[in-house]
Amino acid sequence: MYTKATFYNCLNKVLFIVLIAVFTVSCSNNDELERPTPTSTETPSNEDPPEETPTVNYADINFSNWKVTLPVDENNNGKPDEYQPDELVNFGYQNLTPVQPFMYDDTEDESLVFYAYPESSTTNSSYSRTELRELINTSNSRENWTLLEGGRMKGRLKVASVSPDTSSNDDFHDVIFMQIHGIISEEDMNAFNFSSNNGPPLLKIYWKDGFVWSHKKSLVDETTSGDDLLTTSSAIWSDIKVNLGYVGYDAFDFEIIASDARLSVQLNNETPYIYEDVSLDKWPFENYYKAGNYLITTDANAFSYVKYYNLYITH
Repeated sequence: MYTKATFYNCLNKVLFIVLIAVFTVSCSNNDELERPTPTSTETPSNEDPPEETPTVNYADINFSNWKVTLPVDENNNGKPDEYQPDELVNFGYQNLTPVQPFMYDDTEDESLVFYAYPESSTTNSSYSRTELRELINTSNSRENWTLLEGGRMKGRLKVASVSPDTSSNDDFHDVIFMQIHGIISEEDMNAFNFSSNNGPPLLKIYWKDGFVWSHKKSLVDETTSGDDLLTTSSAIWSDIKVNLGYVGYDAFDFEIIASDARLSVQLNNETPYIYEDVSLDKWPFENYYKAGNYLITTDANAFSYVKYYNLYITH
């Protein structure tokens, strides 16, 4: 017989089954929410990635046609020590112990440093230098070029440090960083029986208290002619001086272009300063370029550091 007790008994069983089902579904959903996110099955490497070898760059200077003069006389021959192009090319200068104190690389800014102080000077000067001298023929320094043949020199550089000048009105000592130097040709040496082939510097480019100055030789008397021109005398040749602008201790570009009776000098991207005059037309000497650090003082404890980043010559 289906009684009330039976009804409630069946209802309780149904409710129990429903509760079990709800609890099971709830647990199943919680399991899905709490399941951890899958991670990579790759095993992390304990090795550091390989380090790249740092690139070392040097100043862009081809020594094929340069010799260097140092401010010392270590071999005691009575004149400044010199090293020829074949000793300097292919980074040979890096292996020359006597050269390293005066011409060496600074790889931090990719420059070549020229260091000078008063010590040993050349025959025709009182001042010391660490300076490059152009050799268009490496086996014959008496072979040079005329203004008619011409040439171009361009470099990027900076004066890094110079000693204070306590013996003049300047704040610091002067430094010549580029030149065109004159030399008496072999032909004139033989024709006039000269004992020396020394000529005056046609062009000297100075650093003076942060300013770049150009000094160009000019005839005191423009009517001078013949073998009277072949002298270094200040009575015949004097300097015309031009201030080309301020650079301080910053890097700058400088270019010299020589051609027939004409010189062009240019600082950075400024308008070139042009020389065209009778003195250039009468210039009787052959020429060679010079670049580096020519310290214009004999003061004790003086010094100068010039850095070159590149240097190019064409003819």
